[in-house]
Order: sequence, then C-alpha cells, then structure tokens
Amino acid sequence: MAEPTVFDEIFARLTPDRIFNDARATGEGVAIAVVDSGIERSVLEEKFNAAGTPILPIEGAVFRPTGPPLPYTGHQSSAHGTTVADIILTMAPRAKLYSADVFGPTGSCEVETVIAAIRHAIDVWKVKVVNLSLGVPEHKLQQLARRQQLLRAIEEAYFRDVLVFAAAHNEHPITRSFPAAFATPLVSVDKGLFADPLHFEYRLHEQVEFQAHGRGYLGPFAREPATSWATPHLAGITARILSLKPDLKPFEIKTILYWLFRSENRNPAQTPS
Repeated sequence: MAEPTVFDEIFARLTPDRIFNDARATGEGVAIAVVDSGIERSVLEEKFNAAGTPILPIEGAVFRPTGPPLPYTGHQSSAHGTTVADIILTMAPRAKLYSADVFGPTGSCEVETVIAAIRHAIDVWKVKVVNLSLGVPEHKLQQLARRQQLLRAIEEAYFRDVLVFAAAHNEHPITRSFPAAFATPLVSVDKGLFADPLHFEYRLHEQVEFQAHGRGYLGPFAREPATSWATPHLAGITARILSLKPDLKPFEIKTILYWLFRSENRNPAQTPS
C-alpha cells in the first residue's frame, strides 16, 4: 500500500462533521441575495423568534428591467421567495439576507431584471452568495445578445468572488434552464431527497454538478421536491463554510463541497430528479 501523501492528510481532515459541528459555522458574516419573488419578512421573524434564534434584519429591493429598483417594504410578490429564504436561514441562521424581488406586482420576470438584481447585489449589497432558485428557459435566450449579457453577469460575480447558486430545471435533462447551464462559473444544483438536509452529492449530469435536499419547510408547496428548494440548501451549507473562512473563492468552495462529499462517502436514501 502506498504511503499517504500530504494531500491525503489534508483531505482526511476536511470532513462534514469537523466543519458543521463547529459552533462558529452559523452563516455569521455572510451576506446572501435571494433573487426570487421577494421575502415576507415578518413571517420569518416570527418563526425564528419563536424558535429562539432571531434572525438579522432582512433588507432588499424590487427590481425592474430598466430604471432604479423600488424600495423593499418587507413583503413578497409570491410565497416562493419566502420558502427559499426560510431554507437558507434554517441551514445558516446567522446569515444576512437581502430580498431581490425580480417579479414584483406584474408576476413575471425578464432576463434583464435578473441581471439588474445580480449586479445590484454585487455592487451595492456586497453579497458573498447569490441564490437563484429560478431559471430562464432556453427559448427565452435564443437571442445571442441576451444570453451573453446573462453569462457576463454570472462571470462578473465569479471574478469578484461572489458564489452564484442556480437551480436546474425541474424537468431536467429534458429542458435546459439558464443560468444553471452556465456550469463552470457557478454552482448548479439538482434535487434529491436526503435523510439529513446537510447531506448532498456531487453528481455531474448534463452540466449540473450538485444534488441537494429538495424539500422545504415553510409555504404551500414546500414539501413538493423541487430544485428551487435544493438550491438554498446548498447555499446555506456554503454560508456555514464561509462563516469559518469568508475569503474563499468560488473555485475553492466548489472543491471543498466536492471533497466533503468524497470524504463522507455516504449513500443516503434519495429519489433522483
């Protein structure tokens, strides 16, 4: 048997138990933009206050394809974004959330609105993580210019050390969804069912790399498995890691997630998407 190398020794110390049992791994100091349908702030404040884990104040804005964002009044456009935010805070209760409502009163979202929200999150809110539990269908990006603009926004986040987590399409791989299909500069997430919501897998398939727990805890559709709920699980897990070492770069986080999965070598009961 070959002698262990220095890498074997390093990776042997990089285990889920060692990281997630650290009392400092709470999401403290990590700012996360929830690019979605808004967050109903009072609902989350009441839930976490009742549990004895009060959350940090949630700030935000309502975005439009053009023009400056509108003020955030603490309300959602639909329940989807609140379910996503609840998952992140369940995983990382001390993370600082920003509500980037890209639907607003119209109930629809354009590519340009998502791009505006991503850039505002990076430039103004100075977030470390962007959660995109939404996708732009491929047919909406037939125009090359629109696809390039979205890719540039994702790449800009990457080169400014901001991690973007994007949900795969729920009918994946029949239909591709963007920006999850831009796999390299972001963390793409598919859904699975895991006994422990801290568990996840590296399972590369059709440009989607990771699979995380696909059920939520709050809201009318939270118990229905979906990539929308898997994505904030992995974003919350990452926030816990970042609270231990906040200067990690996107490629370092991907590597750590991969090695955490490898070191666990687990085989949980799950339902592939």
